[in-house]
This record gives sequence, structure tokens and C-alpha cells, in this order.
Amino acid sequence: MKISIIGSGNIGSALVGGLLRDHTFDIQSITLADMNQQALASFASQGIRTTSDNKEAVSSTDMIILCVKPYLVRDVIEEIYEKISEKTLIVSFAAGITLNQLNLFAGKRPIYRVIPNTAMSVNQSMTCIASSNTDSTQDQLIINFFNRVGKTLMVDESLMNAATVLASCGTAFALRYLRAAMTAGVEIGFRPEVAETMVAQTMLGAAALLESGNHPEEEIDKVTTPKGITIKGLNALEHAGFSSAVIQGVLASYKVLDV
Repeated sequence: MKISIIGSGNIGSALVGGLLRDHTFDIQSITLADMNQQALASFASQGIRTTSDNKEAVSSTDMIILCVKPYLVRDVIEEIYEKISEKTLIVSFAAGITLNQLNLFAGKRPIYRVIPNTAMSVNQSMTCIASSNTDSTQDQLIINFFNRVGKTLMVDESLMNAATVLASCGTAFALRYLRAAMTAGVEIGFRPEVAETMVAQTMLGAAALLESGNHPEEEIDKVTTPKGITIKGLNALEHAGFSSAVIQGVLASYKVLDV
């Protein structure tokens, strides 16, 4: 399957980076397009076909992935419209651009609205997908493709804005906790790079524990003993408004999209 990726910014680069890390994927099937040739240079040196011509990029392609800013989506689709067939899969990463809008721009084609996050670059994205004019075979193809760069979940489009906040903005929220814990680690005696390693691995381990199917509170209870140091810290966090701050942060981001 030939794949055309338009846009080599942060999210486009993350996708290509993840595909390069997945050594079972045929990178010869990718064409990466961007006006900025300098941005393409590092990918070209790794065997990715690159071009500054969007029309050239989508010629005879099977799937087009739009990794451009939302305000550019319509212009890019109009630019390439005559070069794509009715069977070409259109995938949009643009936050806030609905399936109805994509149908209006691209016509009645199989269309996917996809919200990944930058952890695609390390094959650990949480990618949420909604679709229009697609069948089960196409859906499975898309799921298999994005499973190469993390975990994939098909969701109703009504939840896509919520998915954007929880799984995409959520990366920044999680890293802000890491930075805060790292700073505290320095205060209690560790060098910054050591504190970063410790907190990052602890976060990875905490996430992995949930693969057992346990609720987070079950795992918290396992390390929270009466009069212990963990409950003391947890209560201090809650007294400072930790859970409330996280909830308010998620809701604040969601309100920006829910207009």
C-alpha cells in the first residue's frame, strides 16, 4: 500500500519516526511532502521518498495522511483533489476538523479523523479514530497501520474532541507532572538527569501495572500503608488540589474545542 504523508512538522515527523522504528514496515511505501526541504532532509537520508510537491506526493497513492494545521486542510485537499481516486483513504490529523467538513472538502470518499499524539515517534501513541464512508476491511487496515506506532481505539466522532484533550493534550499534562516530580527530586538530593530517569521509569511502570485490569486505586492501595510515607504524600497532594487541578486542566482544554 502506498502512503502519502503531507506535512513534516511535529506530528508528521512523529509518525514517520515511529514507522522507521517499526522495522517490519516497508519505508519504500511512504512519500513525505513538505514545502520545507530542510525539514525533509533527515528523512530523505533514511530512505524516505520526499517531495515539496503535494500533487506529486499523492499520485497513485492508496492513503493520504494530512498532518497539517486545521486552517490548511481545505486548501491542501483542494490542491490535490484532481489527483486522488474515490477509493483513496483520506486521513486527517487536524484537531477540530469534523468528518462532515472533511466530506465537504473531499467528497464522498473513505475518510478518517485521527487523533494521535507525539509518542508515535517511540511507538507508544494513544491513537483515536472516527470514520465516514468506510467499510470493516478499510477500518481494520487503518487500525493495523496505527497499531504500528502505539495503541488504537475506534471512537464515535462525538467523543473526538474529548479524545484530543485526554490522549493528545494528555501527553503534556503527564510530562508536566514528570517535570514537577523531577524538580522535587533535585531538591531532595538527586541530579536532574537521575531524577528524570527515576520519575519517567516510575510513570512507565505505573501505566504497565494497569494492564492487569486493576483500577488505579487498587494499585495505589498496595503501596499505601497506615501511617506510611505514601499516604502522607498523597494527602498533601490532595490538600494542594492535585486531582482537582488535573480535572480542571482537562476541562479547560476541552472547552476550547467544545464550541
